[in-house]
Amino acid sequence: MEGACPIRRGLLLGLTVSLLLQERGDTFTINCSGFDQHGVDPAAFQPVFDRKAFRPVLNHSVPTRVNISFTLSAILEVDAHLQLLTSFLWMNLVWDNAFISWDPKECISISKLSISAENLWIPDIFIVEAMNIHSAPSGLRAYVNSRGRIKYDTPARVTSICNLDIFYFPFDQQNCSFTFSSFLYTVDSLLLGMNKKVWEISDTSRNVIQTQGEWELLGISMATQKMSVGSSLYDKIMFYVAIRRRPGLYIINLLVPSSFLVVIDALSFYLPAENENRAPFKITLLLGYNVFLLMMNDLLPNSGTPLISVYFSLCLSLMVVSLLETIFITHLLHVATTQPPSMPSWLYSLLLYCTSPWKGCPTAPQKGSQGLPPSHLPGVKEPMELVGKEARPRGAELNRSPGSAKAQQEDEAHKSYLVDQWVLFSHLMDTLLFRLYLLFLATSIITILILWNT
Repeated sequence: MEGACPIRRGLLLGLTVSLLLQERGDTFTINCSGFDQHGVDPAAFQPVFDRKAFRPVLNHSVPTRVNISFTLSAILEVDAHLQLLTSFLWMNLVWDNAFISWDPKECISISKLSISAENLWIPDIFIVEAMNIHSAPSGLRAYVNSRGRIKYDTPARVTSICNLDIFYFPFDQQNCSFTFSSFLYTVDSLLLGMNKKVWEISDTSRNVIQTQGEWELLGISMATQKMSVGSSLYDKIMFYVAIRRRPGLYIINLLVPSSFLVVIDALSFYLPAENENRAPFKITLLLGYNVFLLMMNDLLPNSGTPLISVYFSLCLSLMVVSLLETIFITHLLHVATTQPPSMPSWLYSLLLYCTSPWKGCPTAPQKGSQGLPPSHLPGVKEPMELVGKEARPRGAELNRSPGSAKAQQEDEAHKSYLVDQWVLFSHLMDTLLFRLYLLFLATSIITILILWNT
């Protein structure tokens, strides 16, 4: 009796193995009796549906290869403050299911079917940078061919992390990444590959996205790496998406109005320095520019310091400096026309040098004469004798009678002479400061344009 037990156990084991092998053969080849002109009997695929919880391989030591591709169909939002990119993707996954196989010749020439994705094993591919993925709609289907190859397409609205650099706004380019990997399966169980060439993905996405939104797609590149998490090693594919902002809206609404206001401020220097409306005009421009910046604040990024903010600050500073220059010249003219002091000798020499017709100094408008006022004005001595001291009467009799008509005439002529000197000096200073203003403005704008072009 004891010897018969091992024999019975061996017979039972052999019967079990034979049943399993028979079951395996019947399961992995779809029975074509369920195929007819009216469709496919779901019972023919029921053994496959029952195994959807398991990785579809015959030998679990062999990893499943999943080929990935996607189409970037829209860039919905780029949040510079939160450093987030919201995009819409069509993800495409292709893998082999070893539990599915049938002969199209025996199955009324059916070589491809669509099956509800809920009944199949789906690889757990996710995007590493994703902060939020809106779930795909229910009822999606996958295409299955007679050799067990499954093609599964799913739409996804993805909000992902992207390191954004807004310094060159609105002429900025960004480089964001989408990293596809498996959450559960290591490289021993799942490997990733490409379903399409990267240039095909880039061209398809560019054709779809080229007419949509604020951003345009420049290109897509790819890199394959391994991702180590603790002692586990996962396969991953990284796609680098290069996008560029369309600057037309910001050029029209930001740069053009700002440039117009700065140009008008520069042209206001051509108003006569004696015109009392010159300073109020510049104040009005300055207030208008501040209102413009407040209105356009919503179009500017609310984080970081873009180059366009530096440009606006520069324009505002130049308008303030222009107003200060006008105040200085107005004060200088007021002093010159009320109580003009004696002009220092070095300043008089510089003024004489600059008013020479062959010198390259800034020119100033004159009233009825060229250069400095001539010394042959009535009762006026030589210029160098008048610098730093009061004019002396020519005759001793004037000393004895300072209130005479001739003394008064000489005093008025001397005062008029000083007024003309200081007025001419004010005009020269106005012209010089205007040229410095234009030089600094041109240098600053050219520098900013060069930075934008780089």
